[in-house]
Amino acid sequence: MTTHLLFEEDGAFKAGTVLASTDASHQVELASGKRTKVKGSHVLLQFREPAPAALMEKAQAEASAIDLDFLWEAAPAEEFGFLDIAREYYGKEPGSVEAASLLFRLHSAPVYFYRKGRGRYRAAPADTLKAALAAIERRRLQDELRQRHVQALKAGSAPAAITQQAISLLVRPDKNSVEYKAVEQAANEMHTTPLKLLLAAGAIASPYRWHVDSFVANHFARGTGFPADLPAPSLPADLPLAPVAAFSVDDSATTEIDDAFSVERQGDHLRIGIHISAPAVAIERDTALDGVARARMSTVYAPGLKFTMLPDRWVDAFSLNEGREVPVLSLYATVDTESYEVRATETRVERVRIAANLRHDRLDEIITDEAIETGAFDAPFAAELALLWKVARALLARREEVRGRPEPLGRVDYSFVLDGDGEHAHVSIKPRRRGAPLDLVVAEMMILANSTWGGWLAELKTPAIYRSQSLGRVRMSTTPAPHEGIGVDHYTWSTSPLRRYVDLVNQRQLIACARGETPPYRPRDADLFGIVSGFEALYAAYADFQQRMERYWALRWIRQEQCDRISATVIRADVLRVDGMPFITRLPGLPELPRGQRLELDVLGTNEVDLAIEARVRQVLSAQSAVDPEDEELAAAEQSTAIESAAPGAGPAAAAGEVPDESAGPTGTVG
Repeated sequence: MTTHLLFEEDGAFKAGTVLASTDASHQVELASGKRTKVKGSHVLLQFREPAPAALMEKAQAEASAIDLDFLWEAAPAEEFGFLDIAREYYGKEPGSVEAASLLFRLHSAPVYFYRKGRGRYRAAPADTLKAALAAIERRRLQDELRQRHVQALKAGSAPAAITQQAISLLVRPDKNSVEYKAVEQAANEMHTTPLKLLLAAGAIASPYRWHVDSFVANHFARGTGFPADLPAPSLPADLPLAPVAAFSVDDSATTEIDDAFSVERQGDHLRIGIHISAPAVAIERDTALDGVARARMSTVYAPGLKFTMLPDRWVDAFSLNEGREVPVLSLYATVDTESYEVRATETRVERVRIAANLRHDRLDEIITDEAIETGAFDAPFAAELALLWKVARALLARREEVRGRPEPLGRVDYSFVLDGDGEHAHVSIKPRRRGAPLDLVVAEMMILANSTWGGWLAELKTPAIYRSQSLGRVRMSTTPAPHEGIGVDHYTWSTSPLRRYVDLVNQRQLIACARGETPPYRPRDADLFGIVSGFEALYAAYADFQQRMERYWALRWIRQEQCDRISATVIRADVLRVDGMPFITRLPGLPELPRGQRLELDVLGTNEVDLAIEARVRQVLSAQSAVDPEDEELAAAEQSTAIESAAPGAGPAAAAGEVPDESAGPTGTVG
């Protein structure tokens, strides 16, 4: 009679008809007609009927009817073979289908029965089985919950559990959570991204909330507030009061006023004072407040938003506000009244009386180059401002000699003024020309202070954090080196200690040197290297956030004004700068046009999530514009970004060279 075998091959059960046998193996033909060699040790059951295919079909059908709990209770505590328990379960010698079905049932329940060999098993201990079944039930309930979440998301409604953690599901997800798996599954099934899915379902309220909340989640995991137990500010009372009246020059929106100036005529020379707010006299290294400032590294600016490096009460205590006497680190420069050359400098730690806070936006139209040349302007500290302007021009000319090329002046920066709160604010975009008299004065005075103090620290061999530039690359390090882009031998950031941690660190070193004390940071201090690394990473992230929010508000302005046409200037290839706003975008398919060519575009749509404009060329305008070198660097970054209509973000704001520190917060962020 024909003999059939049930055997195991490659982890699967198979059945076939024996064609030939030896003591060690069998030649078997499967139902498919394929022939295979089966080792004797792999054979689990020999039978004569039914046919192999019928056995497999019937056994698999009957296996599901076997009660696992009863089978587990009937199983012995020790290891057993499937035929042994089949006899116990059926109470008789099992037939081929019964034996096979019980084998299949044992094999399909690894939670109940551990496999110990081919056809051999052992029942799981009671405690282990109970825990495993509980875990299976939890998974079942989670799968049901996940599926309910998926269906709700696909229907355009976000469950509360997902809404409550929508940002973290995208920024810092627990990929094992039910909510994350539901979002991922729903997005895949709808052929969209998780972000667009959550926006459509209302889990994330708007593109604005996504841009802001995702940034906060990434960089302020504990919130943007400050610990309640930080000490109150304490201003030293023993500092001498400088016999000068100082004034600051900032935008009206600036609240962290950290620089001011004074001018005195002393015979054939001027004594110009550059006075920098000195929080370092009260914030010592490794204190609780220092730790908070170091964790933040910088104040974050964006239109309508500001997350300060220091608590408001500390900023207010040391801000150079009008009518107050405030601790400062002062650089006094002796300047020749004929050549306006700096003859000597002196650094002091003192208090200074702030006589006035002057504002760019209120005076720029009054204090022009022509007005200063003719003396025909009426403004507070007019004589002092005129002298500072002449000194600034002389300083600029000397730097240009070192640079070997003129400073690019006349570039337009843009400020976003928001009227209202949050995403519903009315936005205005206001231009501000870089290199205007007040702008030039502040920039050159800051460069003078930063380069002088950088050189002084290098001369004293005092550790500090320097900025240098060589072959177009700006870097930050603890080693002094020339800054070719600015045209100075040494350069530190030390004039914005209220809003940049690097400046606070350098100010500590400068104050110690001015007082003849041991600086808090010693040579090869590991902390300095850590500060450099941490600062660069965070400062770049903060700058990227500012740029992204400026792009957002530029798009909001287009929507608010219902602009269906805009003009733009070709920077390079298919990269354009939209006129009247800080927005660089790509326009794929643009024919080759010269740099500076102006175009009129039809606006087809804006995308406030991807921060992109969809547009097409309406006409090529006859006028051409000069292309700023910084725009060319941004264009190069834009071209390397693979996008369809526009790139979200255009790389570092100062890619072509360092923008002088004006110590008034990044430009373009008023609100």
